[in-house]
Amino acid sequence: MERDELRRLLENVASGVVSIDDAVARVSLAPFDDLGYAKPDTHRGLRTGASEVVYGAGKTANQIAGILRALVGRGQERVLVTRIDGDKADEVRSLLGDKDSHLLDALEYHDVARMMTYGGKPEPNGNGLVVVACAGTSDLYCAEEAALTAQMMGSKVERVYDVGVAGLHRLLSYAELFQRASSIVAVAGMEGALASVIGGLCACPVIACPTSVGYGASLGGVAALLAMLNSCSSGTSVVNIDNGFGAGFQAALIDHARVRT
Repeated sequence: MERDELRRLLENVASGVVSIDDAVARVSLAPFDDLGYAKPDTHRGLRTGASEVVYGAGKTANQIAGILRALVGRGQERVLVTRIDGDKADEVRSLLGDKDSHLLDALEYHDVARMMTYGGKPEPNGNGLVVVACAGTSDLYCAEEAALTAQMMGSKVERVYDVGVAGLHRLLSYAELFQRASSIVAVAGMEGALASVIGGLCACPVIACPTSVGYGASLGGVAALLAMLNSCSSGTSVVNIDNGFGAGFQAALIDHARVRT
């Protein structure tokens, strides 16, 4: 159950469309479905404001299809599947077509981000703007994972690609955009300097995301990770190597932050 669904349920109770007993029965359903191989968390959206996301790597197409059925069947309006290749995505679509063909129209595969989405992108409802910047074209797989994640969480996203520090003039041309952002994701491999430079150009949190792009001494992204952890730009946080999802998720949370009194 998601927050919007709960709100509608309470409104129907208030108007007399749904009885109190029926409402209690619906809310008291187990907050997860036990599929044997997985326990989809169907109340995560209600608790945290962000619904269950499916990590596709290591799962079979049959398992992913089953989890999708469970989440959508319990009212989740949007589902995000990360780290899924094109062949496995095609297999998921075939499996759903056997019994749940109604799901297919809302199911989309995004090859650069290696993600599958159900339900489409919502209208942006954040405080401002999430900017996703990446150093080079080789980092696009990670940048797109971040950008699509933030969009699926209701953030307006601007993409700024191929603006690495080897051509600093390219990056500086976006200084005004960075000043307007509510959060920025900086994606870079090699020496990972992009996040520090962006951090000196903006007044918002920067989420640094190191990638595994680079030659031997980059150590599969460890060099970029350590450089970002040692950034001298205040307000910079760091996610794991190639974790575009985590960076986009954090950026969207910042974009939706509310002041509590």
